[in-house]
Amino acid sequence: MTVPDLPDRKTDAAEGAVGPQQPETDAQRRRRRAQFLRELAEARALRERVQPRRAKAARLRHAMRMRTFRW
Repeated sequence: MTVPDLPDRKTDAAEGAVGPQQPETDAQRRRRRAQFLRELAEARALRERVQPRRAKAARLRHAMRMRTFRW
């Protein structure tokens, strides 16, 4: 899933970018992952507002997959 109208996000030293000599900490990874999940949820909400019929069909397909999934 790509969103072409969003600019590339480049981190700088002020945002806590990790250099090649410094390994990423768990807190930084969790913070980055939380930001990604927030943006993903926002993109999905926007898509539902812009394309409600397609979003409804996607919800129904997902519900059908979940009903027919076997553990």
